[in-house]
Amino acid sequence: MNASPARHPWISDRDIEKYDWLIENAKDGSLLVLVPGGKFLAGGPPFEVDIPAFYLGLTCVTNRQYERFIRETGHRKPEKADWGQPVWKNGGYPADEAEHPVVCVDWNDATAYARWAGLQLPSELQWEKGGRYLDGRQYPWGGEWAESKCRNDKNKGKGQTASVWEYPSGTSEWGGYQLSGNVWEWCADRYDAKAYDRYRTGDLKPPSQGTTRVVRGGSWRLGLPVFFTTSGRLNYDPDHRHNGSGFRCMCEAVRPPRAGG
Repeated sequence: MNASPARHPWISDRDIEKYDWLIENAKDGSLLVLVPGGKFLAGGPPFEVDIPAFYLGLTCVTNRQYERFIRETGHRKPEKADWGQPVWKNGGYPADEAEHPVVCVDWNDATAYARWAGLQLPSELQWEKGGRYLDGRQYPWGGEWAESKCRNDKNKGKGQTASVWEYPSGTSEWGGYQLSGNVWEWCADRYDAKAYDRYRTGDLKPPSQGTTRVVRGGSWRLGLPVFFTTSGRLNYDPDHRHNGSGFRCMCEAVRPPRAGG
């Protein structure tokens, strides 16, 4: 599919010619949206970072998708939790949660899924640009906290996670769903408390040392706005399975095949 410049003014004419704005990954059915290359404001206080174009999952990976991965690979089921109660029990999940994000997956599980799907976990700079747009906004939808625009402890009722397609008013400027709220999302990077000090100098190499991995975005378990900011970051043990954490995937942007070669 090709983008309409009128509908997506953030994609330049050059990028519309070069890339499709939305693609479907054949292996797992994930939809991924183009995040164009160029500068954006990262961190806090914000500073300019320039990264190449990439495609980011429109949503987190769902229980339904993860079930297919398990069926094809024999990978372990997310039936145990180091924190909270797992959604999956006796080999499956509630039918009405097929489109909810899979939880109780650790970093290794998420990486294995991404590899199976021919995708990757996003770096935290990619994740941040996917949620933050270009202008350093605090939340995917803008500069002010809005409880109604993401899944959190104040609006979940008696539930926990929500469908990955809920809260459309809280999508990022690129179109990504729930980059704030619902579940913490694993990133590829090791956690380094001083990583953004290096990024500020122009050194964008990911941390090479560290025993924990980055999670971003906040979850249904939390209610304080600070946890849902696009610049917020926490670190989890890569072996930690939490019922408030999941993941989305990404892939590098490549020119799609065109008819006639």
